[in-house]
Amino acid sequence: MKLGAKADVFIPDGSTVESALSRTTHLCICAHQDDMEIFAFHGIAECFNSTDRWFTGVVVTDGAGSARNGGYADYTDEMMQQIRMREQRKAAAIGEYSALIQLGHPSSTVKNNSSASVKSDLISILQACRPQILYLHNPADKHDTHVAVLSRCIEAVRSLPQASRPASVYGCEVWRGLDWLCDKDKSVLPLSGLENLAAALIGVFDSQISGGKRYDLATAGRRLSNATYLESHATDSITAATYTLDLTPLVKDDHMTLEDFTLGFIERFKADVTERILRFN
Repeated sequence: MKLGAKADVFIPDGSTVESALSRTTHLCICAHQDDMEIFAFHGIAECFNSTDRWFTGVVVTDGAGSARNGGYADYTDEMMQQIRMREQRKAAAIGEYSALIQLGHPSSTVKNNSSASVKSDLISILQACRPQILYLHNPADKHDTHVAVLSRCIEAVRSLPQASRPASVYGCEVWRGLDWLCDKDKSVLPLSGLENLAAALIGVFDSQISGGKRYDLATAGRRLSNATYLESHATDSITAATYTLDLTPLVKDDHMTLEDFTLGFIERFKADVTERILRFN
């Protein structure tokens, strides 16, 4: 597997890179350090303490430009990049990931549609892992870098033969929840149990939490809220959940555009709201 010069590969249990990637069943590709612990905990939890399921995480960007305050207020971008890389390695060790790859691309490179380096790295990783399940950002996210990373991921997956593509692909919540989706369009990933692991993983990222962003509280709150507000006429059957968009049709049909795919969800939401208002007006 050939990756860019800045790529950092960490194998928590000391296995070879080849074996760690080839045993991967659940793969997450995200923009920043801590994104995967926020949106792909379903995959981490499914693989934790398992002998036949393995989670691998990929962080595409270098982590520069993050918000900072408190004890991190005077840290330079270069210092923050090193801290965030170390924090992400700690999370991989705690979560018993099969492998962690931090590619170190600047956000500007990821957003450049004509740059081939990100897509090339992602193709190499996908070919080495061949995961059954793939967790990505969702196309309705409001963070530009998240959507850019998603676009590079879709391009990379579509470059593979159909037989080599993941069986299930989920677009997950970070910088915009997916509670607005019509219920029939929600792919709900239950997260009941392992709350201690979830808290430990998010808690590792002190540079973000102490630096001014309470991702630990917000993430737990969103998961609880998703579970409670999922169904209005029934008691809770789960204690935490992640809402996702099922992106599988998008990676199975190369002719479907990301824009048309996403607008379909928005149009169905618009029709649902309109119909309910008119029913009582």
